[in-house]
Amino acid sequence: MKQKRKHQILTSFIATVWLINGLVCKVLNLVPRHQEIVTRILGDEHARLLTTLIGVSEIGMAIWILSGIWTRLNTVTQIVVIGTMNTLEFFLVPDLLLWGKANAFFAILFILVIYYNEFHINQKLALQS
Repeated sequence: MKQKRKHQILTSFIATVWLINGLVCKVLNLVPRHQEIVTRILGDEHARLLTTLIGVSEIGMAIWILSGIWTRLNTVTQIVVIGTMNTLEFFLVPDLLLWGKANAFFAILFILVIYYNEFHINQKLALQS
């Protein structure tokens, strides 16, 4: 597969993950477990609002990814957010995670895909230009 096509597919996949998690799971609250996680970590008083704001931020991340603006900063931001969020959840609410503590494995895989897409594929494309 050509590098450009691989980069487009991975970029679309990554943005879709952020969009689904933000819109479907948090803003529309179709996966209530996400609000339960926020409730347990940050408290019940503003959990719905905070969950919605996190969801809107994730939708914003999807838009940023698709915009192609400041891709390296975007990649580092994604890695830090995913790492931080999953570390907190691993220690504070593992019982609420879809795969329990094994969720960390999938988070690491996602981080590796994001890293590979930007710092390997996109870097090769930039050098070819």
